[in-house]
Amino acid sequence: MDKKTDARVVQLLKNKKNLDEKSIKNCFFEAAEKQISPIPLICNYYKLNEKEILETIAEGFRSVYLDLKSVSIDKALIEKVPVKIASYYKFLPISLENRNLMIAVPYPLDVKIQDEIRSHLGFSIKTVLSCEHDVMEMLKQYYGLGAAMVEKIISQKTYENVEAKIKADEHVDDLEEAADTVSVIHLVNQIILEAYRKRATDIHIEPYRNKLRLRYRIDGILYDANVTPEIRNFFVPILSRIKLMSNLNIVERRVPQDGRAIVKVGDQKLDLRVSFIPTPHGESVVIRILPAVMLFSLEKLGLDEYELAFFKELVSKPHGIIFVTGPTGSGKTTTLYACLSTINTHERKIITIEDPIEYELEGITQIQIAPEVGLDFARGLRSMLRHDPDVMMVGEVRDLETAEIAIRVALTGHLVFSTLHTNDAASGITRLVDIGLEPYLVASSVDAFIAQRLIRVNCPHCKQEDDDSIAGIKEQIAKELRYDDQSLIKIYRGKGCQECNFTGFYGRTAIHEILIMNEPIKELTSQKASSDQIKKRAVADGMRTLRQKGWLKVIAGITTPDEIIRVTQSEEVMPGLFAKETRAEKEKLEIAPQIPGESTPELEVVPEGPQSEVPQKEKSPLPSDKRIYGRMDDRIYIRFKIFKAAQNTSGVNFEPEMVGVTKNISAGGLLFNISEYFASGKIIEMKLELPDEARNVECLAKIIRCNEVIANKDYEVAVCFLDLPNSERRRLSRYINK
Repeated sequence: MDKKTDARVVQLLKNKKNLDEKSIKNCFFEAAEKQISPIPLICNYYKLNEKEILETIAEGFRSVYLDLKSVSIDKALIEKVPVKIASYYKFLPISLENRNLMIAVPYPLDVKIQDEIRSHLGFSIKTVLSCEHDVMEMLKQYYGLGAAMVEKIISQKTYENVEAKIKADEHVDDLEEAADTVSVIHLVNQIILEAYRKRATDIHIEPYRNKLRLRYRIDGILYDANVTPEIRNFFVPILSRIKLMSNLNIVERRVPQDGRAIVKVGDQKLDLRVSFIPTPHGESVVIRILPAVMLFSLEKLGLDEYELAFFKELVSKPHGIIFVTGPTGSGKTTTLYACLSTINTHERKIITIEDPIEYELEGITQIQIAPEVGLDFARGLRSMLRHDPDVMMVGEVRDLETAEIAIRVALTGHLVFSTLHTNDAASGITRLVDIGLEPYLVASSVDAFIAQRLIRVNCPHCKQEDDDSIAGIKEQIAKELRYDDQSLIKIYRGKGCQECNFTGFYGRTAIHEILIMNEPIKELTSQKASSDQIKKRAVADGMRTLRQKGWLKVIAGITTPDEIIRVTQSEEVMPGLFAKETRAEKEKLEIAPQIPGESTPELEVVPEGPQSEVPQKEKSPLPSDKRIYGRMDDRIYIRFKIFKAAQNTSGVNFEPEMVGVTKNISAGGLLFNISEYFASGKIIEMKLELPDEARNVECLAKIIRCNEVIANKDYEVAVCFLDLPNSERRRLSRYINK
């Protein structure tokens, strides 16, 4: 940096921003040591906006500030400015008119540097100021990742014949020397660092004829990384460097190899799982990026309040099996780790057997299977029993032997967690039966099957309401969730910004389909019913399908309909079920669908399933004999909040709490008076304060009717319970029938 330029910048900031001169100079000294622009350091020190600082400096230098996020640059211009010049002087070419080149720089250039650029390019130079981060990101976007480093390697002419030497089976020392050259090390580091900054979970390096493809998996989707074509010439040294990092055989290219490396980015340690496979055009490599230390919590799985309580109750059981199902990459292992972390105490001995061990969990004994020495899931599971465990986790049930041992372990008083590769929860039952397990063993030992999918979350920085959603999508959502008022459904979508790499999504969350092994499901299991029959019965008992849970995330503004359609299957397997629901609505049965573990008595039992229990008698006669639960007239205070569409990704939003008094109540719904009108179809979160009861009844409810009472000048509101657990419904029934 030029001292005259620095002094002028210091004076501008001192006069126009009233900044302390000594502190500004300290920022300049630190920037000189790190060879970066001092502007970000000044902004960080004084908690100022970088744009405002640059506008102040630009005014003093008779220049302007340019926001690069809204700029599109002609590809022909990029080709006229070599990457080695642009990256060395840290500028981005913007436009070229009459041999006058406009460039964006993060800091004012002194006359000497401008002359050097002019002599290199042969153009007159005009500068504008832009944020340093934007300049560097745009350089990677337009020139390609690692373009400057590749250009440097080419200029050194170090690897002119490296690939030829490797094919000729030269000495290993030559390969190691090539891989350990500073330029290649920096290039590989840059690839990994860029993946970390973009939140990628995997790096894919794939060779094709005369082409090398680099892709990052971000939020579950693969995106091509813009790389310079010349990187293909250094493909073999790059792979050699990765092999050296992972302690793999550097000359073996005929068989697959798997390795591991630990790298550090700032204060964060990353665990790299590396896998090589041979292809006709060279080895293809995938690098899985995992944090070396990770905190697991049920609260961060995307569960709503009631699912969270259910999960905690499920994992606190003394024995039984819990299966998490889903395809590869659906987050099953993360869910199981969160469950184990919840119950990981000094009083419990927890052992896992996995392939591979994804994360190291403190206080838990973890076993890595090794088929080459005969250590598979079945053998490891038998050995684990000799170590007196309280809780065990089996990475995956793949065969009959493993399944039988896991079942018998659960029947002898142990809590077991495991995974299956099935598309939904009901298919988990039929999968176990298909591999040879006796149905009665499945029915007697398994507590629940939990199907899971990961969905991308709308970017909070660019999320906005989508008025151009797919035709008919709101009708479909309303039908599958049985919403009366379609206008309540609002769809949000990220338009794409720099924060989310212009994808519209930032991060992922999970949706779950929870199938409880209640008595009707156990009976169907014993009868070897199909997965469709089991699913119909589970939905009739209140299970929310993956598609329905996804629609709730859409309504909350968390994700998009396209994302739900991408990861879930349609509900066409149960056409008759929705017909029965429609008929029930016509009969005005004031009951709505529940989350797993609840019952929806208004749905008829499907022919394949067992008969449901005889409904309770009503306490008082009603005009219709179709009521299932007893109803009583009583004044009980309720507290409730009205649901409103979420404006961010933090989850569900509610209006301020209100208070009402019931007129009558049943285990299916209630009637209360309120001074304010609410449209039917509104969702409320309510607390029912039962007299002489130790705790309140809490659940979500849906307004099905709101009528004005002229005599009292208020409104009579009828609601049905949405997610009242069976235990709470029975408690409410007992209270009513006293």
